[in-house]
Amino acid sequence: MRTRLTLLVAATTVLVLLAFLVPTGLLLRQVARDRALGQADDVIQTIVPLAGSDPGTLRLVVTAQAVPVTVFLPDGTTVGAPATATPAVRLARGANQALTVATGAGRELVVPVVGAAGTSVVRTVVTDAELSRGVTRSWLTLGGLGVALLLLGLLVADRLARTITAPITQLGAVSHRLANAELTARATPAGPPELREVAGALNHLADRIHHLLAAERDRIADLSHRLRTPLTALRLEAESLRDPDESARVAAAADGVARAVTAIIRQARRDVTTHPASCDATAVVRDRVAFWRVLAEDTGRAVTGSLPDRPLRVAVAADDLAAALDALLGNVFAHTPDETPFSVTLAARPDGAILTVADRGPGFPASAAARGTSGGDSTGLGLDIARQIATTFEIAGGPGGAVVSLSLPTP
Repeated sequence: MRTRLTLLVAATTVLVLLAFLVPTGLLLRQVARDRALGQADDVIQTIVPLAGSDPGTLRLVVTAQAVPVTVFLPDGTTVGAPATATPAVRLARGANQALTVATGAGRELVVPVVGAAGTSVVRTVVTDAELSRGVTRSWLTLGGLGVALLLLGLLVADRLARTITAPITQLGAVSHRLANAELTARATPAGPPELREVAGALNHLADRIHHLLAAERDRIADLSHRLRTPLTALRLEAESLRDPDESARVAAAADGVARAVTAIIRQARRDVTTHPASCDATAVVRDRVAFWRVLAEDTGRAVTGSLPDRPLRVAVAADDLAAALDALLGNVFAHTPDETPFSVTLAARPDGAILTVADRGPGFPASAAARGTSGGDSTGLGLDIARQIATTFEIAGGPGGAVVSLSLPTP
């Protein structure tokens, strides 16, 4: 935009300068020509009264002139600069009329003078150099003035464009910072009134987003805290069971829910702008697979997979990655028959990692990829939990099995 404004001003300035300088240059050339012809005419008018006087006096006056002048006397002799009678001289003598004739050397001025002895003709020639004397210097001066005015116009246009584009650039930078979850970013109102209004609206939007996210965190934390009371009661109920195995199983489930509630509270309180999330994906996936392997053995499911033999850092919080993998494996157990094998694979990629969960069940219906839909009487948010942490989320497979792939970004 800055370049376009500068080019627009440059084009306008050039047109204005051309409209001013071209006529001025032509006028200066005409003025120089008229001045040279006028000086020559003044010289001739000085000599005309002396054309019929004493030849000695005439010769003295003619030779004293700054321009070459020739006087053709009636007897055929000449006084002044040597020259032959030209057609213009003969025509002026015959017609008894002053003439100005263009020649190859410039302009020829002839004036007849009628005397007692006959008609004399005063002649002078104004060369092209004299006709254009000073014109080139004047044109160069006008050209330099035009260039200076153009540069000045470009400088002013650039400054003006900068005052307009700088606030727009700042607004764009603030928008990108807000998009990157930097909720403290604010725009400084500057520039024209319209841009100031946009900056104010962007700041109001940022404040509104900040308040809404804070309110959402408070509601999530409050809901999580409310869940602690029934979880405590559930744990007490588990401890009162007479069957130790049943008591341990229920207590373990209650502890799992408690850990999930704690993770929700931490996630709600976490500031992603000051504490970027990251974790060792290998350790998290290995831990969750070990957790689900116990249930898989109880339901006769074969568990296979492949994990890296080294730590693999990804830009995802450990709680979020664990929740996403739990959601995917939970779908496997909820929507496939017992004894259905499944696999979990984690592989490194140049831009992060890819996590794949595959099973040999009936596969996903066509609507499963839609957010918030489910065919198992659930909320349908299991896949959405996994989708939120991935840069790309793909579902493939049909009746022969389902494959869910998540691309995890690097920190």
